[in-house]
Amino acid sequence: MRFTETMWAATDALQQSILTMPFNRELATGALAPETFQHYIIQDAHYLEGFARALALAATRAPDADAIMQLSGAANDAIAVERQLHGHYMALYRVDALSFAATEPTPVCDHYVSYLLRTAAIADLPEVLAALLPCFWVYLRVGQDIHANATSNNPYRAWIDTYAGEDFAKGVEQMLELTDRVAGTASDVSRVRMHQAFRHSTRLEWMFWDSAYHRRQWLVPDTAP
Repeated sequence: MRFTETMWAATDALQQSILTMPFNRELATGALAPETFQHYIIQDAHYLEGFARALALAATRAPDADAIMQLSGAANDAIAVERQLHGHYMALYRVDALSFAATEPTPVCDHYVSYLLRTAAIADLPEVLAALLPCFWVYLRVGQDIHANATSNNPYRAWIDTYAGEDFAKGVEQMLELTDRVAGTASDVSRVRMHQAFRHSTRLEWMFWDSAYHRRQWLVPDTAP
């Protein structure tokens, strides 16, 4: 079994929960409320900016030129998705640059981005890759599952096709191969930290979709007299 497969197996119950959560089930049927998807897509655009920065940081610590190119290319691809896929839905929902900038990241989005950037800045490379991996791998599995169950004329077809497509799958496999390669020379302690990082990011993936489904915002104290 590949090392990455051991991380997936250790989070299998959580992975199954992600596939069956209301956001993803309603996305597949097309029944997801447009306001909910709009909330999600804005938060996802905020997230992908931070994710790309974390990938760029990881690239500076890559073990060789091929890994540098792969991670920096993945950072570029993350920005490309933000501009193309999100641009499509932003235009559909009439979200302009000003209103996007005025919509701050939710607590879950803020925490996820902060976690990835902190990990990319101070952790060793194996842990960094394990923390970044769920955004690739979980999205691929979710995209494939939704694609297999999606209704015809689904209003979210552009999103579904992006994450179930061959190009995305190829990028995920490259990330899996790099993570396995780095894990092969990592210490036992480092491998334990890889499992912890993968599990934490996977939990945050679940929390991100759950937060989007309920359109959660920051809680503020009631200052009324």
